[in-house]
Amino acid sequence: MRQFVVVGHDAPTDPDEISLSDVPGAGRLDLLCRCVSTGVFLSHGIREDARVHLVCADELTVTFDAATLRHLHPDERNVAARVRDALAAREDAIGHMPADVSPGVELRRMGFSATLDRLAAEGTLVQLHEEGAPLVDAEPPEDPVFVLSDHHDFTETESSLLAETRDRRLRVGPERLHADHTVSVVHNWLDTGGYTSY
Repeated sequence: MRQFVVVGHDAPTDPDEISLSDVPGAGRLDLLCRCVSTGVFLSHGIREDARVHLVCADELTVTFDAATLRHLHPDERNVAARVRDALAAREDAIGHMPADVSPGVELRRMGFSATLDRLAAEGTLVQLHEEGAPLVDAEPPEDPVFVLSDHHDFTETESSLLAETRDRRLRVGPERLHADHTVSVVHNWLDTGGYTSY
């Protein structure tokens, strides 16, 4: 299993703040939606071993599990609609028990710290950051959980938390990339066994 945690600093927690005619206007939800699409889809297919977790404003986490997803399309509007549905179901999420939104989509009342705590037990926690060690020199971990930020850098609090909990900190290349492009590079790195087989 490969997982991606994307921190959406400005992402809405109220479904009424999401307009499908202006997805970028909802706290750059367009970027988060592209991370979901890149994380779970292949060309004409889906990755059944991938999950993407969107942490919205450090309050709620929406999870897309590719193994059980149904009727999701890779365009931003479709993914944004599913995020909106998830936020609308937030009253059904009790404690850390998720609200089941639709097949393959869950919402939890968990912010960044609680999400990291939950996922750290499931695999190797890898922070993706421009100051990390080069990806090309690293060995792909078993069951990786990659943590990356949206169009903002990690806050001081988030950086401190990651410094305490991460197993590794890696960078995907010499240039800063969009979060969704970073997800694509990481998928390729894992698909090729660390760029060793094609």
